[in-house]
Amino acid sequence: MTEQPGRRAVLAVVLGATAAGCSKYGEPSNPPPQNAPTQTAPANAVLGTTEEIPVGEGKIFDENQVVVTQPVKGTFKAFSSTCTHQGCQVTTVANGTIDCPCHGSKYSVKDGSVVAGPAPRPLPPKEITISGDSITLV
Repeated sequence: MTEQPGRRAVLAVVLGATAAGCSKYGEPSNPPPQNAPTQTAPANAVLGTTEEIPVGEGKIFDENQVVVTQPVKGTFKAFSSTCTHQGCQVTTVANGTIDCPCHGSKYSVKDGSVVAGPAPRPLPPKEITISGDSITLV
Protein backbone atom coordinates (compact mmCIF):
# COMPACT_ATOMS: atom_id res chain seq x y z
CA MET A 1 0.00 0.00 0.00
CA THR A 2 1.41 3.41 -1.00
CA GLU A 3 1.03 6.45 1.16
CA GLN A 4 -0.64 9.53 -0.37
CA PRO A 5 0.87 12.96 0.34
CA GLY A 6 -1.06 15.10 2.77
CA ARG A 7 -2.93 18.28 1.81
CA ARG A 8 -0.24 20.47 3.35
CA ALA A 9 2.52 18.81 1.32
CA VAL A 10 0.59 19.23 -1.93
CA LEU A 11 -0.25 22.86 -1.11
CA ALA A 12 3.41 23.61 -0.31
CA VAL A 13 4.53 22.22 -3.67
CA VAL A 14 1.87 24.17 -5.59
CA LEU A 15 2.61 27.45 -3.79
CA GLY A 16 6.36 27.02 -4.23
CA ALA A 17 6.00 26.38 -7.96
CA THR A 18 3.67 29.36 -8.37
CA ALA A 19 5.98 31.73 -6.48
CA ALA A 20 9.01 30.60 -8.48
CA GLY A 21 7.40 31.76 -11.72
CA CYS A 22 6.36 35.20 -10.46
CA SER A 23 8.09 38.50 -11.13
CA LYS A 24 7.16 42.11 -10.53
CA TYR A 25 5.51 44.01 -13.36
CA GLY A 26 8.14 45.37 -15.72
CA GLU A 27 10.86 43.08 -14.38
CA PRO A 28 12.38 40.40 -16.52
CA SER A 29 11.42 36.94 -15.32
CA ASN A 30 15.09 35.95 -15.14
CA PRO A 31 17.16 39.07 -14.38
CA PRO A 32 20.89 38.46 -14.31
CA PRO A 33 22.52 38.25 -10.89
CA GLN A 34 23.87 41.59 -9.68
CA ASN A 35 27.49 40.49 -9.80
CA ALA A 36 27.22 38.41 -12.97
CA PRO A 37 30.03 38.97 -15.47
CA THR A 38 28.86 40.93 -18.47
CA GLN A 39 29.45 39.83 -22.00
CA THR A 40 32.09 41.99 -23.62
CA ALA A 41 32.12 43.09 -27.22
CA PRO A 42 35.09 42.14 -29.36
CA ALA A 43 37.80 44.79 -29.69
CA ASN A 44 37.45 47.02 -32.74
CA ALA A 45 33.81 46.03 -33.27
CA VAL A 46 32.16 48.35 -35.81
CA LEU A 47 28.89 49.42 -34.19
CA GLY A 48 27.28 51.47 -36.93
CA THR A 49 27.35 54.89 -38.52
CA THR A 50 27.07 58.40 -37.14
CA GLU A 51 23.91 58.91 -39.23
CA GLU A 52 22.16 56.32 -37.03
CA ILE A 53 22.60 58.46 -33.89
CA PRO A 54 20.08 61.34 -33.58
CA VAL A 55 21.30 64.60 -32.00
CA GLY A 56 20.18 64.74 -28.35
CA GLU A 57 19.41 61.02 -28.33
CA GLY A 58 21.18 57.78 -29.16
CA LYS A 59 21.03 54.18 -30.24
CA ILE A 60 21.44 50.92 -28.32
CA PHE A 61 23.63 48.24 -29.88
CA ASP A 62 22.25 45.19 -28.05
CA GLU A 63 24.71 42.67 -29.46
CA ASN A 64 27.62 44.71 -28.05
CA GLN A 65 25.85 45.89 -24.86
CA VAL A 66 26.70 49.49 -25.73
CA VAL A 67 24.62 52.63 -26.11
CA VAL A 68 26.00 55.46 -28.27
CA THR A 69 24.65 58.99 -27.86
CA GLN A 70 25.11 62.32 -29.63
CA PRO A 71 24.39 64.92 -26.93
CA VAL A 72 25.32 67.79 -29.28
CA LYS A 73 25.89 67.73 -33.02
CA GLY A 74 29.19 66.02 -33.82
CA THR A 75 29.95 64.80 -30.26
CA PHE A 76 29.51 61.08 -29.67
CA LYS A 77 29.58 59.28 -26.31
CA ALA A 78 29.36 55.57 -25.52
CA PHE A 79 28.26 53.79 -22.35
CA SER A 80 27.53 50.28 -21.17
CA SER A 81 23.88 49.43 -21.82
CA THR A 82 23.66 47.47 -18.56
CA CYS A 83 21.70 49.29 -15.84
CA THR A 84 23.73 49.77 -12.66
CA HIS A 85 20.72 48.93 -10.48
CA GLN A 86 20.15 45.22 -11.12
CA GLY A 87 21.81 44.49 -14.43
CA CYS A 88 18.86 44.82 -16.81
CA GLN A 89 19.55 46.12 -20.31
CA VAL A 90 18.39 49.64 -21.14
CA THR A 91 15.86 49.65 -23.96
CA THR A 92 15.10 53.24 -24.93
CA VAL A 93 16.92 56.48 -25.66
CA ALA A 94 14.51 59.40 -25.86
CA ASN A 95 14.00 62.94 -24.57
CA GLY A 96 17.64 63.22 -23.48
CA THR A 97 17.71 60.07 -21.35
CA ILE A 98 18.74 56.43 -21.61
CA ASP A 99 15.95 54.43 -19.98
CA CYS A 100 15.84 51.09 -18.17
CA PRO A 101 12.43 49.37 -18.23
CA CYS A 102 12.93 47.22 -15.13
CA HIS A 103 12.63 49.79 -12.34
CA GLY A 104 12.53 53.17 -14.09
CA SER A 105 16.16 54.25 -13.90
CA LYS A 106 17.12 57.01 -16.35
CA TYR A 107 20.58 58.18 -17.38
CA SER A 108 21.72 61.37 -19.13
CA VAL A 109 22.73 61.07 -22.80
CA LYS A 110 25.40 63.71 -22.07
CA ASP A 111 27.50 61.76 -19.56
CA GLY A 112 25.64 58.62 -18.44
CA SER A 113 24.88 60.14 -15.03
CA VAL A 114 21.78 59.05 -13.11
CA VAL A 115 18.82 61.34 -13.81
CA ALA A 116 16.23 59.15 -12.02
CA GLY A 117 16.83 56.21 -9.68
CA PRO A 118 16.95 53.64 -8.28
CA ALA A 119 20.25 53.25 -10.17
CA PRO A 120 23.09 53.83 -7.70
CA ARG A 121 25.82 54.74 -10.22
CA PRO A 122 26.19 56.24 -13.72
CA LEU A 123 26.49 54.00 -16.75
CA PRO A 124 30.17 53.09 -17.22
CA PRO A 125 31.71 54.84 -20.25
CA LYS A 126 32.95 52.84 -23.22
CA GLU A 127 35.68 53.96 -25.59
CA ILE A 128 34.76 54.50 -29.23
CA THR A 129 36.46 55.99 -32.26
CA ILE A 130 34.86 57.79 -35.18
CA SER A 131 36.45 57.34 -38.58
CA GLY A 132 34.54 59.05 -41.35
CA ASP A 133 30.98 58.11 -40.44
CA SER A 134 31.89 54.73 -38.87
CA ILE A 135 31.62 54.20 -35.10
CA THR A 136 34.01 51.58 -33.72
CA LEU A 137 34.14 50.19 -30.17
CA VAL A 138 37.75 50.19 -28.96
